[in-house]
Amino acid sequence: MPVAVDETLRMLREKARLTWASGDYDAVADGIWEAGGVVVDATGVTGGDDVLDVACGTGNATIRAALAGGRVTGLDLTPELFEAARRRAAEAGVDIDWIEGDAEELPFPDRSFDVVLSTFGVMFAPRHRVAAAEMARVLRPGGRIGLTTWTPEGSVARVFTTAAGHLPPAPDIAESPLLWGVDEHVHSVFEGSGIDLAIERRRIQLDPDIDVAEATDFYVRSFGPIVQARELLEPQGRWEPLLDELRPAIENMLRDPAEYLVITGTKRG
Repeated sequence: MPVAVDETLRMLREKARLTWASGDYDAVADGIWEAGGVVVDATGVTGGDDVLDVACGTGNATIRAALAGGRVTGLDLTPELFEAARRRAAEAGVDIDWIEGDAEELPFPDRSFDVVLSTFGVMFAPRHRVAAAEMARVLRPGGRIGLTTWTPEGSVARVFTTAAGHLPPAPDIAESPLLWGVDEHVHSVFEGSGIDLAIERRRIQLDPDIDVAEATDFYVRSFGPIVQARELLEPQGRWEPLLDELRPAIENMLRDPAEYLVITGTKRG
């Protein structure tokens, strides 16, 4: 790998770690917690399955898979999230291996898992085909994959694009995470992987009754990408214009159920 590319990836990974360690992701994850159950049910996790949850966060799908009887490993680039993940796992009465690692360089041998999951996580890896190839590599023949990803048309995506419009562009090597919400793109990144895919669109309702001002304050304090945007823009006097645009985007997110894809597949033998 060229030195410049390697250094860019290192910087992107460190930025991602700092972003998701900012604020209180565990509190944010409460709003989308049901999605973990969706992918566990969709992949049919059962006793005896070796399961990997990629970019596991605080255990959304990880804990559900363990409750279903799987032997589960949760992997995330941001180990700061594991404290909350371990607490949630202890409360659920399940044992999970929590491992720091990168979705683009999974630290496991080929064919290690029966099921690979990710809920709104692997979509943030910068190189989509690399991440897809890694998930396929560690999956056994006959194994299942289950992912959830935000669509670019959805209300959650509007929050991301609103913030992105005020921030420096990402390096060319980093693909937009919202491409994971485009059917054709998903099929293209798994092309040649041996995984036969099915894609379904669903919607998730965040809290429609919360006051918009209260919700905006919550996301400004708790949601890592917004926390980092404020830290960058406020010293430059550029935070208030973004905040003015975020308020209606957050209101829309609360009122309009957020659309996402459920991506499932089976690896051919």
